[in-house]
Amino acid sequence: MSPAQQLTALSASQVLAWIGTALLLTGACGSQATAETIGSIYSSAAAKDCRTISGKKDGDSSTQICPGKNGLILLVNEGDLRQTVSVGRSARAAAKEPAAETWFGPFNSAGNTVEWRVADGRPFAIIQRWQIADNDDQGKSGPKDKPMLVVTRLPPGPVCHVAYVDATANANANELARQAADETARSFICSKDEVRIVGTRGRVLGLARP
Repeated sequence: MSPAQQLTALSASQVLAWIGTALLLTGACGSQATAETIGSIYSSAAAKDCRTISGKKDGDSSTQICPGKNGLILLVNEGDLRQTVSVGRSARAAAKEPAAETWFGPFNSAGNTVEWRVADGRPFAIIQRWQIADNDDQGKSGPKDKPMLVVTRLPPGPVCHVAYVDATANANANELARQAADETARSFICSKDEVRIVGTRGRVLGLARP
């Protein structure tokens, strides 16, 4: 019996089952072909690696530009021992983003290491470790700092905080921050959505309120 005769001899249900299997296999191949490759690359926000554009590098008030990835820069503002960090194609663009106006009440500082989450080489979020001063927990030299990871979404679209992770209360804080970035950053609507608290809530999340 020829292949054509064999196909003719199949029942209708057998033909439908065969077609369904073929479609599933085609879909699987298509999904694999379009799957993203997501990973991390890093940059420095240390003062020595950045350029001061106003104020003094070691002063009470300053604005610095730090090199980023794929044509993006970090804009780091410091005033009254508090920092903001924004991202853009230029300092002027970064200064207009919501992240440039997002600050925490207690004294604070952003970490020198910036983790960029990238999909197929294109950055879509950054993760930084911030230190938030706890005025109710005093050490010999003043308030003790509590660490928190901040996830910030990147262009296209506004730049704003997406998620916070208490780095003391969560042993896997880095993994939680990356997961939040991967799952939330690109669909996050800065003007509408609330910043997510990811993982176990610890004291720093209460301190970090604006």
